[in-house]
Amino acid sequence: MTLFLVRHGRSRPEGGRIPAAWELDPAGFDDIWALRESGRLPLGAAWFCSPEPKAVGTAQLLTEGDVGIVEDLAEHRRETADWIDDFTDVVRRAFEHPTTSAYDGWEPLSACRDRVVPAVRRILDVHAHEDVVLVGHGTAWTLTVAELTGREPDLERWAALTMPDVLVVTPDMLAP
Repeated sequence: MTLFLVRHGRSRPEGGRIPAAWELDPAGFDDIWALRESGRLPLGAAWFCSPEPKAVGTAQLLTEGDVGIVEDLAEHRRETADWIDDFTDVVRRAFEHPTTSAYDGWEPLSACRDRVVPAVRRILDVHAHEDVVLVGHGTAWTLTVAELTGREPDLERWAALTMPDVLVVTPDMLAP
């Protein structure tokens, strides 16, 4: 069993709407189709995704197969429509202080971890003998990889994630 954590394709920010409501940017569809054709994702895997439109849209462009929508795979909740110029710095602050909100309207990062990681573990338990593809979000996947491998969150890898991108967790990487 190998876990493939796909970060959604490029989103289209919309003023006045929270990021969880943003759709995919059609200008980025070619990047998603390129990932689909790249051979980086397994055939015959179990597929699931976050309920957010950009994740659902990415999953629909990546596979013709069934994709289960799992509410608990939603991104770090950011219930503000504010445009944040220093977004990267605020997210880094969230990782440095995971039990407090890094910005007004943001859930503490520990709450995201406590929601997403158990959902991922449940999926892996049910699909223990097959590859799993989860389509979702960079911050949630960074937390997930850290928890599953027993390592600190890799913020440099988080900062380098593209839209779309893939993080792979193989069985030998899992913490005991």
